[in-house]
Amino acid sequence: MIRNLGVEAGPQWEEPAKKVRLFQGEGLLASLGILGFVLAAVCVVWMLLYGGEVAPNGDVSKAASFNAALGIFLLSTAAILPLSAMSARGKAIFRWSYAFLSMYSYFAENVQNMRGMNPRFAEGGTVFDIAVAAGFGLVAMLLIVFYCVLAITFFRSRSYKLRPELVLAIRYAIMAVLLSFAAGIWISLTGSRMTGGNGNIIWLHGLGFHAIQAVPLVAWLSERTRLRPQARRKWVHVAGAAYLLGLFEVGWQTWIGGAMLEWSPLPLLALFFFLLSLGAGCYMFWQFAAGGKSTEVSSPSLEREG
Repeated sequence: MIRNLGVEAGPQWEEPAKKVRLFQGEGLLASLGILGFVLAAVCVVWMLLYGGEVAPNGDVSKAASFNAALGIFLLSTAAILPLSAMSARGKAIFRWSYAFLSMYSYFAENVQNMRGMNPRFAEGGTVFDIAVAAGFGLVAMLLIVFYCVLAITFFRSRSYKLRPELVLAIRYAIMAVLLSFAAGIWISLTGSRMTGGNGNIIWLHGLGFHAIQAVPLVAWLSERTRLRPQARRKWVHVAGAAYLLGLFEVGWQTWIGGAMLEWSPLPLLALFFFLLSLGAGCYMFWQFAAGGKSTEVSSPSLEREG
């Protein structure tokens, strides 16, 4: 009767939304990530039996590192995909597209290196080798395009509201991943990992991809502390911004053709920023270990993003 008269009977309590979990519904991509480690192990056994180099241009050790790297990347992508706030159809398109592209990548990298061919540059190869190399180039570009689409979804408020600290960290990590993709294109255009006198593009390529594990881990730990939401996000900002600044220093040093393992300003600055990002993670771990799990939940609907 009170409702019919238009009078509120009391405060309206809403049941809290169910927390979106990492890896939720992404068993396919996670399984393909694990497959990368299995294939890396197979390559290691091959190397123990026959050695790494396969004449004329194959190198199974490169296949092993590629398998492990792609495996880690797919596991990381499977972990964050549920937080993208994509529609079920959008996730399915991304999931199956990435599954197909990843399977082709595993095939090309392992089969070609074991046959003695460079999977990316089929110099002196057969028509099959040329076709595989051309397909590998196309697959690499499609992996970047699909990931750019995924990246956009994390910069929407709908995604941020799911788990604010984690999505904030993912935003930083995705920017680092895009720098890694740019480094991969750089390698493809030059046909070599080396540039200038002593620059090695693989540093930028590899470190950028590891942001997708490092920065979200800081956010995941922050969710389990007793810090206030504003303080948690502050430390996520520190970890993410420092990691990106470290990558910029690595990229700059590489661009001018300098080696990363030398005592010069840019590598030292890069080391400083990476240690700062690591320090933020260590502080979150200490807060978690000392204070236990947080009892205060972020309320993004009542606060501004970031």
